[in-house]
Amino acid sequence: MASSTSPPALHLPDSRYAWIRLAATLAAMTLGSSAMYVVSVVLPTVQTEFGVARADAALPYTAMMIGFGIGGVLMGRLADRFGVMVVVLIGALGLGSGFIAAGLSGSLWAFAAAHGLLLGLAGSSATFSPLVADTSLWFVRRRGIAVAICASGNYVAGSIWPPVVQYGIETIGWRQAYFGLGALCLVLLPLLALAMRERPPAAAPVLRTGAVPAVGAGAPPAARPFGLSMGAAQALLCVAGVACCVAMSMPQVHIVAYCGDLGYGAAAGAQMLSLMLACGIVSRLLSGWICDRIGGLRTLLLGSVLQGVALLLFIPFDSLVSLYVISALFGLFQGGIVPSYAIIVREHFPPAEAGARVGLVLTCTLFGMALGGWMSGKVFDLTGSYDAAFVNGVLWNALNLSIALFLLRATRRHPPAVPRVQPAPAAVR
Repeated sequence: MASSTSPPALHLPDSRYAWIRLAATLAAMTLGSSAMYVVSVVLPTVQTEFGVARADAALPYTAMMIGFGIGGVLMGRLADRFGVMVVVLIGALGLGSGFIAAGLSGSLWAFAAAHGLLLGLAGSSATFSPLVADTSLWFVRRRGIAVAICASGNYVAGSIWPPVVQYGIETIGWRQAYFGLGALCLVLLPLLALAMRERPPAAAPVLRTGAVPAVGAGAPPAARPFGLSMGAAQALLCVAGVACCVAMSMPQVHIVAYCGDLGYGAAAGAQMLSLMLACGIVSRLLSGWICDRIGGLRTLLLGSVLQGVALLLFIPFDSLVSLYVISALFGLFQGGIVPSYAIIVREHFPPAEAGARVGLVLTCTLFGMALGGWMSGKVFDLTGSYDAAFVNGVLWNALNLSIALFLLRATRRHPPAVPRVQPAPAAVR
């Protein structure tokens, strides 16, 4: 008979439970990310209904992305303290009430508030960075591919929800489509959250040998990440996140307008964007596989180099066929960059702080996307050409690349300490 003082049973990283949990996480992120793409689909309809200008009609998207970014940090802290199940339940309430409130909106301002406060701050933010951080805590040998699968939910949402919502708009109206999404989130997300009720097995990862860190085993692996203070290391990763996504945003935000300026039409640009995102799913999975073999920093470095090459290719080649090819290459090259930050944080910072630190870095990537989209348009307005905007993206990419190189060299001089381990208790499984 087991002793009453035996430690509680735990699930090991890379276990069958971890993979089942990952499947629930992927589904939760796919559903939770719906608001990011739905608002773009309903933009023309909302503009007509409320009788506003196109720039004003885009305000709900801006409000949602701001709320999404701020919420990512807040939800990460909550996940560190209370567990990711609680955060997903908050997200279910935020998304469900947000879609319903938006569907009931009688003005653009009420519609924007529902997106910023409910769908962004309390909703989608709970199903992105906290889930990425939590996934990194449940895997050791397959951490890279697991985080990549989780992060792919964001791109999967982009391929699923726009056509679904467009069909809903055409058949039952945009308000009813929003009500349906709200009901779906209120029903399905709490069920998925139940699969995430267990906390990670320990404050530090259980090693592949089945050992767990000894109590008081010395400094954690992240006492001085990269030989820097915690704050300095975090700040560098945040700057890198901004820089890579300013560069990344140029094709993603402006490819449709770019094709229109070249005379190919907006439809061709939309097809290129769809191709880019589809290739991004492949890229995330492939980069996860690579990350398991070379680590997070080297994966970031590889992705940064390849993204810079793709951006450079946009400058001399502007035929229709070449733009399709380069768009596909860009998607294949850039998809794994953002998930690599979660791996880097997991490898170099305390696991107990993973939610907040991953949330902060990923928030900076969102800020980089927002800044880059605006900046590229401003450069175009000043120069009358997207060539200068692509060059601007290359320069920001070079900043990201230089930070990745600096951190990699610092890691060689200051490798993370490995805590002493002791045999795993019999109850651990």
